[in-house]
Order: sequence, then structure tokens, then C-alpha cells
Amino acid sequence: MTDRRRPDRPAKSTCVSLSRRAFFKEAGATGLAAAASPLASYGADSQAGRADGTPEQIHLTWGDDPSSTVVVSWASPGQSMNPRVQIRESTGREPSQAGRVVHAVQRSYSDGLNGHTVFTYHAKIDRLRAAANYDYSITADNDRNRARPFAASFQTAPARHAPFRWTSYGDLATPNTSWALSWPQSRYAVEAVERFRPLFHLLNGDLCYANLNPAAQPAVWADFGNNVQVSAAFRPWMPCPGNHEIEFNNGAQGFSSYLTRYWLPHNGTVFAGLWYHFTVGSVLFISLSADDVIYQDSGAFVAGPAPLQPSPSTGNAPIAPGTSFYIHGYSGGEQTRWLEKTLSAASGNSNIDWIIVQMHQDALSSSRNGNGSDKGIRESWLPLFDRYGVDLVLCGHDHDYERSWPVRGCIRNVGRDAASGAAVDTCQPKPVITAEPADGRYDTSRGTIHLILGGGGTSAPLDAYGVDPSTGLPQAKVITRANRPIPAATAGTYVKPGADALEDAIWSARRDTETGYGIAVFDLDPGVPGGKTSITIRYYHAAGADRVPTPDYQLYETMVLAKDRRG
Repeated sequence: MTDRRRPDRPAKSTCVSLSRRAFFKEAGATGLAAAASPLASYGADSQAGRADGTPEQIHLTWGDDPSSTVVVSWASPGQSMNPRVQIRESTGREPSQAGRVVHAVQRSYSDGLNGHTVFTYHAKIDRLRAAANYDYSITADNDRNRARPFAASFQTAPARHAPFRWTSYGDLATPNTSWALSWPQSRYAVEAVERFRPLFHLLNGDLCYANLNPAAQPAVWADFGNNVQVSAAFRPWMPCPGNHEIEFNNGAQGFSSYLTRYWLPHNGTVFAGLWYHFTVGSVLFISLSADDVIYQDSGAFVAGPAPLQPSPSTGNAPIAPGTSFYIHGYSGGEQTRWLEKTLSAASGNSNIDWIIVQMHQDALSSSRNGNGSDKGIRESWLPLFDRYGVDLVLCGHDHDYERSWPVRGCIRNVGRDAASGAAVDTCQPKPVITAEPADGRYDTSRGTIHLILGGGGTSAPLDAYGVDPSTGLPQAKVITRANRPIPAATAGTYVKPGADALEDAIWSARRDTETGYGIAVFDLDPGVPGGKTSITIRYYHAAGADRVPTPDYQLYETMVLAKDRRG
């Protein structure tokens, strides 16, 4: 078995230095021309006549109850025979062969653009003890490493009030496949998670950008899966879907690749896996699919001038230039109704002190080079966050770091049309404070804080924030209507317009102007009955990584959220 020892958690250091691992390959050459290349890495075993059941892309997710259930998931180059997991509680001694065997369920799909069939496997491990350590191994009858199968370990979540740590970022991408977003920082970002050794990691959408390499989507997904395995095989990585998970000809909403690979807590609707919730200790985590409510058209898109040509083996027709995969409103309101029901139940549960929401797109972003803020989220979900007291919203999408003041409610009709300057309603979020608290502790019972953490392995150019030169106030782009593709200057090509409105970003509290790359680390102190509970947030950024990839993550800021404990 490959040695996958994890580095120790740093104590008081503000700089995290991460070693390079032989487990990863060096990043390949970049270039958009690679988007038209054939399969890069995934399927290589098949081409070599070794399409067997050897596990790869191994990752964990929580089950419905993280204190007792974990799902072990993986893929294999070919169809596995009798795929299974052996699980045993850790004893601190050399692992024995004792334990129980859990057989995996197969999921598969054929990519709608290149026709490659992907096989994935999911073993739901239940009846586990809370806050306990477990060893597991994965194999199959046709695993060529069956004599020494892949082995790793994990820890279950605490059952009730207990301290724990989690980490978060979005927009990770992949380091190996030869395309424009290849970048070693995505390898370092995965290693950063292991450096901080959280109980679990939240991955806030745009996992690998496979839809930007349509001829090799399964290859990009496989590269992403093997990149994150060094962490995700040891602790759950809980994702949410982003716009780059939307792929042509891969399901009604384009999420077949995503849904085939991830087994996530069930939401009780026909849209299983696209949104969900889970509870760890006294914290309710809610993961949403914001593509359902956003106005921006940010899914798969054919710019032209040539059509996108699926492989003849798929039987799918060419996709014309100017075509985009716009899925606004795909759930018919089902997700929003589920969200309100989930939040309402939490408000009556005295064991829940904190509500953390994860989604990909942003309601509050003043990024100049990114997409900006989306009015669709502000209209559909921010009123629910206000009504039920959501504490923190974690996003990605814009490739930078930005923190809002606590916000509650909105100010109407203070935005401006980007073209004419006429007044427009952007539902500008209203900050409840605009200065650091005297004691340095934010009481989020007064308002919701939004964090953009979109620099996992990708980043916007420096100087990425807009400022109104006449007032000195930060400016935010706001998308208030669908920005569907329009003809570009070159015949037969198309572009998507930018945001249609602007507003003063009076809600913006802190923006990292040095780099977009970073990771947020969250430590929960559950407090004692009748006292306070708190979450300490430390944001580390990889200074200089926009110019030269670096494994060094330095402390950028620390903040503390505090409120009365309910239970």
C-alpha cells in the first residue's frame, strides 16, 4: 500500500509549508487547443487492455447521519467484479483482517460527447460509532492490486455538542490534463486540506471544469478525482454543483457526471444529490444548487464558429454555435420549498446552534473580473436566510476572497443600469454593521455573513475589484436578468454579455487584493449550556501563487463568530 501519512496540524504558525508528493504528476502543458484532444488519461488502461476493476478516484462523503454513516466511493478503468469495502474500527495496533465487508452499488453513465462509459462504485457504511476512527480497504475480484488493496482511514462525526474543524474552498480544477486551466496550485490546495486535518471539507462547486474540455470530460474528471484522493480518501469532501458541472448531453440538467460520482444525503425529491443537508454536532450544513435560481447563463456554452461535434458513437447531433445549457428554474421551485422546510425545522431544534449554507454562485460579490452578484439568489433565498437566521454562506464562482458584513434585508431601487445609468432594483443587501465589532466577535444572530472562497486551484487576475472613483466605494456588478449568448464581432461566434447592473458594495467588509488562492479553516467551540458558542475562522492565502505556484499558505485574517448557545 502506498504510504499516505498526513502531516501534523500546525499549532500557532501563520505559515503552512506543504511538501510535494510523488503521488501527483507534474502539471501538463496548457493551451486551449487541448480542448479538442482525445481522451488524455482516463481510459488509458482500457486502451492498454487493462480495463479492470482496480479502484481509483477514491473519496468519502457523509451519509444522512455523519456520526454513524459514511459512504466510500470510487471509480475503476473498467467494470468491477464484486466491488467491496472491508471496514474495521481502528485499535491503534497493526490492522487485523477482522471486520465486516460491505458490497458496493454500481453507477455508470456514457459521456454524451465522447461516448466513454464511466463506472463508479458506492459502499454505504452504517452502524458506526460516533467520533470513532475506522480503517478500510477497497478491492474487487478483478483488482490488479488485490494482493495489496488500497487502504485508508477516517473518523466519524460527533453525535452532539462537540468541537470540530472543517475547511472550505471552491473552484479547484485539476493539475494534470493538458488544457488551459492546468495549474499545480490545485495540487497544493488539496495538500493544504490535509495540512489542517479537518473532520471534513466543503468543496463549493466548479470541481474540475470538465465542460471546458468537452472531448475529454471523463479524463478531466478522473484527473480531478485522483488529485483529491490524497485527502478525500481520509475525510469526507462534501461538494455542491456549480456551472462547470453542467455538461451537454449528460442528463436533463447536465449533471450526470457529478451525480454518478457522488453519493450524497437524500433530499426526498426527484432531484437527489443536487441539494442536501447534514448535521455535525450543533451545526446544520445545507448544500444548495444555485444554478436553479440564478439569472446568469453560466453553464456549458458553444462559442463557435464551428459546432461542437459529439463522437459518432454517442448518436448525438452537433451542437450549434451560440447554444448554451441554461437551467434556471429547473426544479420548479422544489428546491426553495425544501430549503424553507429544512430551515423551519432547524429553527425549532434546540440542538442546532449554527446554520451554514454552501452554494457555488454569489449573492454578494464585488469582483471586477468575475461574474459578480446574482439577483436571483437575493430574491429567492436571502429572505429565507433572514427569516430563519442563517449564520454563514460559503460560495465560490468568483476566483477570489471576499467577506461581507453581516447583512439582513435589502435596500430597493439603488442600483444603476450598466449601460444607461438609469435606476434599477438590485435588491442591494443591507449591512447591519459597517465596522469591526469592539470585541472582535461577530454576533451572526443579527445578520448573515457571506464568504467567497473561489480560489481553491484557480484565481482571478490581480487588481480584481472595482471602485467608484468619484466616491471611493467598492462597486459590484449585479446580474438581474438572463445574459444569454449574443453574436460577437467575428461572424459565426457568440459571447455572453456581462452583468447588466451596478451597485455600491456597501456590504463588502474585506477583499484580498494580493491573491485569489486560499483556504478557509473553521473551528467550532460548542460552549457550555447557558453560555456562548463560537466559530473561529482563519483564512490562509497562497501569496504569490498567481505568478508562481506555491505550497505556502499564510494567515490572511482571523475572525470569530459568537452567539448564545441554545441547547
